[in-house]
Amino acid sequence: MTIAEHNCVVIGAGLVTINARHAEFLIQQLSVLVVDDNPFMRNMVRSLLGNIGVKKTYEAGDGIAGLEMIREVSPDIVVLDWEMPLFNGPELVRIVRSPGVFPTPDIPIIMLSAHGERWRILESVKLGVNEFLCKPVSGNALFDRPISILLKPRQSVRLGEYYGPAPRFPMLKPKAIAAPTAA
Repeated sequence: MTIAEHNCVVIGAGLVTINARHAEFLIQQLSVLVVDDNPFMRNMVRSLLGNIGVKKTYEAGDGIAGLEMIREVSPDIVVLDWEMPLFNGPELVRIVRSPGVFPTPDIPIIMLSAHGERWRILESVKLGVNEFLCKPVSGNALFDRPISILLKPRQSVRLGEYYGPAPRFPMLKPKAIAAPTAA
């Protein structure tokens, strides 16, 4: 391994490479809100964030407290559990992704879930979540998601009732069906 290879971080499929020091600097600048009803999970995610270099982390134990903290501290990224009392993760995302109703509808959201069923991931995408992670989460995965959000930001868009980050892969337009011609 060369020094140049050692000093680069490869994100996702390797399409973006950055200097490891630059990635570390970006991560250190972030403020992250962790919203989870389980104190052990909040502590574990907070520790992982600290281990990857995040200096400012905030915590909330349920969706209502999460909404209050988003308004109060305006974090750069929200790491949100799917299942919580009061407001669960999807309900919180629906509220946050309401422009004109919520003050920061464009805040990046990483959904965490102990359940990785396809329907949950698809529902998260439909709600406007930026990233999805399954528990137990690793430090590497937790490092890659914020870096991806920072290096490949997606503009928020409204598509029908959807409001959230622009889809990574634009939907394919259905082929036009030619109407039969009268002879």
